[in-house]
Amino acid sequence: MSDGELETYSLVELAVDRLRRDILSGRTDPDERLVEEQLTRRLGISRAPLREAMRLLAEQGLVEHIPRRGARVATLSDDDVRELYEVRDVLERHAVTTTPPGRDLSRLRSALESIRKATETDDRLELANAHRRFHVEVVALSGNRQLTGLYESILVRIQLYMAVNMRREAETARAEDGVLRHERLFAAAEHGDAAALLEALSGHGARTYLN
Repeated sequence: MSDGELETYSLVELAVDRLRRDILSGRTDPDERLVEEQLTRRLGISRAPLREAMRLLAEQGLVEHIPRRGARVATLSDDDVRELYEVRDVLERHAVTTTPPGRDLSRLRSALESIRKATETDDRLELANAHRRFHVEVVALSGNRQLTGLYESILVRIQLYMAVNMRREAETARAEDGVLRHERLFAAAEHGDAAALLEALSGHGARTYLN
C-alpha cells in the first residue's frame, strides 16, 4: 500500500469512527439526512474517503442510501425491530445452553466494570458500547466465534435505536438501575446456571427502550 493509499485509508477510518460514534450515541437520529457537503467540512476530508466510509457504514446497517436523495441514518420498522429481537433471543438461548462449565469470566467482569464507570461519568456512548460488549461477552462464553460475530452485528443495529431511547430512560430511571440489571446477569453467569441466566436475559427490559 502506497503512502497516498494509506493516508486515504486513514481518513476513511477517521470518518467511519466519527460517524459511527454520532449514530450509536444517539447524537444523530434515525432517518436524519447525511449531507456530503456538511460532513466533508465538519470532518475536514474530501468526498472520496467520506463516500467509502458511508459505504462501510451501510454494510454495518447504520447508513442507508436512498436513490436521488443521498444518504441517511438507517431506520428500522416495527417489524425489523421485532425480527431482530427474535434473532437475538434465539442466538442468546443457543449460546447460553451450549456454554461449557468453568468458563473464564474475566472479560465479562471487565465489561461490567465498564458499565459501572460509564454510568458514573454519564458517558452515554461508552455506556451503550459497554452494554453491547457485556452481552457479546455473555454469548462469547459459548466459544462459538461465528455465533458471537453474528450476534454482535445484530446488537449494533438494535443499538441504533436503543441509543435514542436510552436518553429518554435516563430522564425517568435511576442511573444505577442499568448497573443492577447487569450485575444480576453476571451473578447468573458466575453460578453457571443456564436457566437463571436465560430468565435474567428475558427480564432484562431491553425492549422497553423501544416503546
